[in-house]
Amino acid sequence: MFDSTLLGRTAVVTGASRGIGEAIAAALLRSGADVTTLQRGPNSDALHALARELGRSLAHVTVDFADAGSVGAAIDEVGDTDILVNNAGTQIRHDAVDFPLTDFERVLAVNVNAVFQLSQGFGAPMVARGSGKIVTLASLLTFQGGMRVPAYAASKGAVGQLVKALSNEWAAHGVNVNAVAPGYVATDMNEALLADPQRFKQLSERIPAGRWAIPEDIASAVVFLCTPYADYIHGAVLPVDGGWLAR
Repeated sequence: MFDSTLLGRTAVVTGASRGIGEAIAAALLRSGADVTTLQRGPNSDALHALARELGRSLAHVTVDFADAGSVGAAIDEVGDTDILVNNAGTQIRHDAVDFPLTDFERVLAVNVNAVFQLSQGFGAPMVARGSGKIVTLASLLTFQGGMRVPAYAASKGAVGQLVKALSNEWAAHGVNVNAVAPGYVATDMNEALLADPQRFKQLSERIPAGRWAIPEDIASAVVFLCTPYADYIHGAVLPVDGGWLAR
């Protein structure tokens, strides 16, 4: 995917046990970075095998992103890093009239509060030393409202604004804060859409590229924003959507 552009760099990736997060961790390893993943469960055997094959370091810290104490402990355990990728997120579907407040609060805790806490915890040392890359996973719902996902839409709208706010403060200190907004990706999070033939057909017909994304499509864009090739990109929310938003 890439060469050794990130050789000697350290990276933290959240939610890397499967799907997009696992693909991002793999792409960073292939680009030369040593990677620490933060999530509830362990890394996959495939990711460990890739790290061994490449001679890269792969570590894991268990964390509950809905618990600020757990997130803080993980930040302390990992210490300084060159790259932070905020990939972990959750989505809960209900009709808005029936959406439980507890579910709404959980989505915001994982998708917004934890993202800010991680960005602040790992970003402060980046600001102090004058270099660092932070990439957060946004969504098409950073721009659109979606259906039956008001908490997720609110959280991803907040992510877009958080990226801009942090960039305004940290760009002058050599820290790049950006986001990637995936389009429709064939992962577990979209299981409900993939299982609905009518909705799947409606969505697929609107994508100019003619297909849903695979996790590696998103990982490539994330790694690009982590490299020196993106040093003058600050506060961007980059859609990787097969042309969906241009339709």
